[in-house]
Amino acid sequence: MEKILLMIYPLAEGSLITIELFAVTLLLSLPLGLVLALARRSQNRPLSKAVEIYNWIMRGTPLMLQLLFIYFALPGFGILLPDFAAAILAFVLNYAAYFAEIFRAGIQSISKGQYEAARALGFTYYETMRRIIVPQMIKRVLPPIGNETITLVKDTSLVYVLAMNDLLRAARTIVQREFDMTPFMIAAIFYLAMTFVVTRVFNWLENHYARYDE
Repeated sequence: MEKILLMIYPLAEGSLITIELFAVTLLLSLPLGLVLALARRSQNRPLSKAVEIYNWIMRGTPLMLQLLFIYFALPGFGILLPDFAAAILAFVLNYAAYFAEIFRAGIQSISKGQYEAARALGFTYYETMRRIIVPQMIKRVLPPIGNETITLVKDTSLVYVLAMNDLLRAARTIVQREFDMTPFMIAAIFYLAMTFVVTRVFNWLENHYARYDE
């Protein structure tokens, strides 16, 4: 028991890095994804096409490759980022593209009659999106956003390649030192706990917004 307790402390420290990476990525990628979704639907064709190409690249290449490119290739252009900043940049750019497509699909699911009614009431495009379209869209995109958020929890383990002492790296370090697989089991419990919390939060949000359908 004492041995397990000694393992938990470094794993808990690693989980803090995992949670911080998760929280910052989510905080930045969600609004960026919404901005990209609105730009994708813009009447400005060059802007819309540029966002379409960006989303295609970020969703069509592995996040691991993007992490390695930002960490190892950018210094060749004179851009040297700390480990955590490089990880955040890669995660935000990647997940913003996924969230953008989810938001775009949610916006397109709103009937055109809503736009016409808003125009008849004298609403500007910005007011229409802020007061009418986006509030309805949020309710519809919560399930896919929740799925992507759970995926984000697990994808944080990819920062292992940047030698960051996250939860997975902390577990492997102990395994290599002690020749004991227990740290991997404890790390799995940490990940399951985090995904459980995320799932509960999104279930609450879905139930909260479902009240407006009644």
